Amino acid sequence: MQGIVAEGLGRTFAVRETGQGLAGALADLFRPSRGVKVALDDVSFRIEPGEAVALIGPNGAGKSTTVKLLTGILTPSAGRVRVNGRDPWAERTAHVRELGVVFGQRTQLWWDLAVVEAYDLLAAMYEVAPGDYRARLARFDEVLGIGPLLRTPLRQLSLGERMRCELAGALLHAPPLLILDEPTVGLDVAVKLRLRAFLASLRDEGRTTVILTTHDLEDVRALCPRVLLLAEGHLLHDGPLEALAARLGGRRRVRATLRAPVGEAELAAFAGAEREGECVLAVPLPEGHAAADLVRALVTRLDVLDLHIEEPAIDALVARYYEGRP
Repeated sequence: MQGIVAEGLGRTFAVRETGQGLAGALADLFRPSRGVKVALDDVSFRIEPGEAVALIGPNGAGKSTTVKLLTGILTPSAGRVRVNGRDPWAERTAHVRELGVVFGQRTQLWWDLAVVEAYDLLAAMYEVAPGDYRARLARFDEVLGIGPLLRTPLRQLSLGERMRCELAGALLHAPPLLILDEPTVGLDVAVKLRLRAFLASLRDEGRTTVILTTHDLEDVRALCPRVLLLAEGHLLHDGPLEALAARLGGRRRVRATLRAPVGEAELAAFAGAEREGECVLAVPLPEGHAAADLVRALVTRLDVLDLHIEEPAIDALVARYYEGRP
């Protein structure tokens, strides 16, 4: 397995620009003008086999375009992409045999067929051996609880039931690459947790590369050690979500509840400390320091009743970053 390599990836789309009113419409008949929309611009990254990586970014950032390039639906306007040594577009037949895709807003199964009938068709299309087919269905039933749903037509399932069946269908042929596009959108908390637990176990096995696009950063926290942040077609961050939070100004804090209020002199001993109540302090963890060192200093110098280490509010930081871009 060679993983995924994107080098200088670019994609543009022709966009029709129309005139206003009747005169503009008539002019368009004879002089149609076209503009160009840049969806991706010089994007490069590498994903190793077995990695779990999240694509995040605001609407229009280029996430869906990237997914379509990886699946072979689109071809690059510039640069190149290779998935397990193949060109996804030029070698699409071989490529899709090693690909599983789940779209939160679309279905890959057949709407009027019972779920098991759709699985039978997928198993035949992908030439899954009968023994492997039975073993995988048994495993999916164990972890996703799809057994009671197999004889039900897809159209009669709830959204959560459908998504569990969609995920099993995408993995029925054991693809080395799984692409998930907003897989938990609209799902209730119980179903989200169940899907996350299953995907985390899949990630931990290390045999499947997982690419997740989502606006739900809790999905990212639970599943993806690495994040690619796209905005306006540019790759702005490639690394851990925590590193992105630090880059955006987010830091871990120790929240201390004290037995009695402290004066300004005592407060000044802790850089960046803020009062959150008469007897509550929030102290940011200094760059490069262990939380234990700060906890020890707080307990030594102050009369501490309780301590709590807070992770940065990454959702709010990333949302603020989106909103701050022109």
